[in-house]
Amino acid sequence: MIVITNPSAIANEISIIDSLFEEGLSLLHIRKPDFSELEMAQFIHQIKLEYRANLVLHHHHDLAEDFGIERFHFSEKERKRIYDSPARFLKPCRYKNKSKSTSTHSVEDFNSLRDGFDYAFLSPVFKSISKENYEPKADLFETLKSRTNYKTKVVALGGIDTQNIQEIFEKGFDEVALLGSIWNSKTPLKQFKICQQIVLSYLQ
Repeated sequence: MIVITNPSAIANEISIIDSLFEEGLSLLHIRKPDFSELEMAQFIHQIKLEYRANLVLHHHHDLAEDFGIERFHFSEKERKRIYDSPARFLKPCRYKNKSKSTSTHSVEDFNSLRDGFDYAFLSPVFKSISKENYEPKADLFETLKSRTNYKTKVVALGGIDTQNIQEIFEKGFDEVALLGSIWNSKTPLKQFKICQQIVLSYLQ
């Protein structure tokens, strides 16, 4: 499973992140859009060194080399600017042979992804837990039936919790990303472990 950081600060956030990794979290996407480069560096520095390889940067990609991070995420806007524009041949060489992911919001967009993206978020699957009035414009389970891109893993995002996480895998998604169900909970580690148990029991 993937967990995405809450955009704003959370009490005991670093301690929770380390605990999530200790419980088997595979990847943590660091999405802090309001962070300066210095604030991002300070945030990463607090996470245990042993988990650096499991961190994915959404912003301030220039910091990656300093911290030994080799995973990058691109918003839909950034992806189109760097990879889909006429100047795409100018894309920074720092991304060569690195793990890359991106965000999509329709199956058509997902199907049209160029080679090179390991996985892509497809959202929102359900009504968002963390974003007010952010809900699906289409039934993504239904539209996923027209998937033609199998080189990129499709990751469900949006409104996923302990009650609906199994449905994600039953209806064709490869992986799942959690945000609101973790950070809006009073017991984030417990929520993660329950979701993890459901996923593992389904995949076995």
